[in-house]
Amino acid sequence: MINKEALEYLVNLGEKRDPIIQLDQGTFSTKGLDRVAGPLADTLTVSTLTGLVDYIKANIDILPEQLLVQVKSYDEVRLYSPLNPDREREEYIRAEAILPNNIYYDRFIGTEEFNIMLQSSFVDVGDKEVLLKYTGLIKDEAVKSTGDDGVSQAVTIKTGVASVGQAVVPNPVALAPYRTFPEVQQPTSKFIFRMQQGPKAAIFEADGGAWRNQAMQSIKAYLQEELKEIQNINIIS
Repeated sequence: MINKEALEYLVNLGEKRDPIIQLDQGTFSTKGLDRVAGPLADTLTVSTLTGLVDYIKANIDILPEQLLVQVKSYDEVRLYSPLNPDREREEYIRAEAILPNNIYYDRFIGTEEFNIMLQSSFVDVGDKEVLLKYTGLIKDEAVKSTGDDGVSQAVTIKTGVASVGQAVVPNPVALAPYRTFPEVQQPTSKFIFRMQQGPKAAIFEADGGAWRNQAMQSIKAYLQEELKEIQNINIIS
């Protein structure tokens, strides 16, 4: 039976061996050594830019001298620390916009649902009022497939109590859905407006996503104005 002294000798012998081994293939270590990372802040989440600004101004958590605000997207903004010794950033707070969930793109829906969508989730600018009138006056099963040149469509609308008439669907249309933070102006962009038998209506984005950049620039400008008295803030988008 191996006694205590023998076990200690074997353990000490292993510890005294050089952990670095030189081989033809290169230099190797027989032991792994991992750096113990320091604790990171638990990220707060708010739903408005106002909440983000209030957190920075209050400085409740005694933030470091330099801070980085990243406008990550049209509906998300993050506040970071500088790089720490592990080349990582702490994320102190994140603002995520709460947006309507009844806006449908690239999908035909009934005119009643389409009207509700426009009235509840779009700003009163651009061609919103025109579309509301068109979809409200459309006669059932009235969308013509003939005469559709790929850009405009002819539809039958109610022009009086018992009379009907032909009208051309407006296209493209300018609309401003609620799709970024409420503190900034909602970007207006062009959409392709189409109709089908039913009647059903749909809108398709027609600006190549340029509205996203516009929204991010508006967020950045808002934060620059609200935080102009804070000297240690850098804002990127």
